[in-house]
Amino acid sequence: MTIPEQDNKQNELLAFSVAEEDAGARLDKWLADCVEDLSRSRLKALIADGLVRRDESIVHDASAKIRVGETYQLQLPAIEEAEPEPEDIPLDILFEDADLIIINKPAGMVVHPGAGNQTGTLVNALLHHCRESLSGIGGVARPGIVHRLDKDTSGVMVVAKNDAAHHGLSELFATHTISRTYLAIVHGSPRPGLGTIATGIARASQDRKKMAVADIHEHQSAREAITHYKVRETYGQGRAKLPGDSLAALVACQLETGRTHQIRVHMAHIGHPLLGDQTYGRGPGLSGLRPVDEEAITAIDLLRSFRRQALHATELGFDHPVTGEPLSFTTEPPVDFGELQAALRTL
Repeated sequence: MTIPEQDNKQNELLAFSVAEEDAGARLDKWLADCVEDLSRSRLKALIADGLVRRDESIVHDASAKIRVGETYQLQLPAIEEAEPEPEDIPLDILFEDADLIIINKPAGMVVHPGAGNQTGTLVNALLHHCRESLSGIGGVARPGIVHRLDKDTSGVMVVAKNDAAHHGLSELFATHTISRTYLAIVHGSPRPGLGTIATGIARASQDRKKMAVADIHEHQSAREAITHYKVRETYGQGRAKLPGDSLAALVACQLETGRTHQIRVHMAHIGHPLLGDQTYGRGPGLSGLRPVDEEAITAIDLLRSFRRQALHATELGFDHPVTGEPLSFTTEPPVDFGELQAALRTL
């Protein structure tokens, strides 16, 4: 259990109680599972600096085994965020007015600065393009950003240029009154071909960089996640296939909620992870394919070399948060996504 408190001297103080299922774990590993934004190595350093207490006593041993009922307090030091610098990075702009800017984000672009990505981000590009007009709600590290796409996911994003637009967009996302459709290429073909996946999603207990399906009644941090999907096209039942099944499918996913990695987690959960997804599984593999000619061999080589999740945010629709005007934007998947589809159609 996490209990945020406010330390009057300077920084935030977090308190954690050891549950029965966590007893016997290493202190640093347990804290890394509890605190979303701190790595295990960073927590080791904080422990060594005397910033972790157990029942008011300072703990210096990161490998100490925790016990049921113990309470640990973590003093978070002040974080000085580096202010992102404007960078002249080309943007594919679909729409822009005094309140909003809609862009088609390329795969490979990080949305906002973070550890290891202080430059070359969408925020750096927006700061250059919009100058001083971006909304600063949510902190200087991501001005105007109301939602985001993963680094290797392409597609439509909306950014607020002022505080009124930011508040309005945030309300649309909070009330699920914004329409978002993604195209995904997944291993196999979901059955039935039309359905809804409704689960809780929380930070994975074994890997803080991953999300996982979790029971919202049993896990305090789990949040409701709902994805509607429809199979649009299937591949791989021709000249080279996995026996008895489709090799892959193009699936349209409509988000009712917007949790971190939601589509990737949900499709993996039902046994159909995205092609190229290096985090949530690579599916049944391609070793069972039986190519019959050079064209099939070339296609299979392309499938095996696709190294990002095959996911594109293709449609975004909402009412303008300031004027109320209905807006809708659609983009085609990028070249590599199209090449992947073309290769699959030959199999």
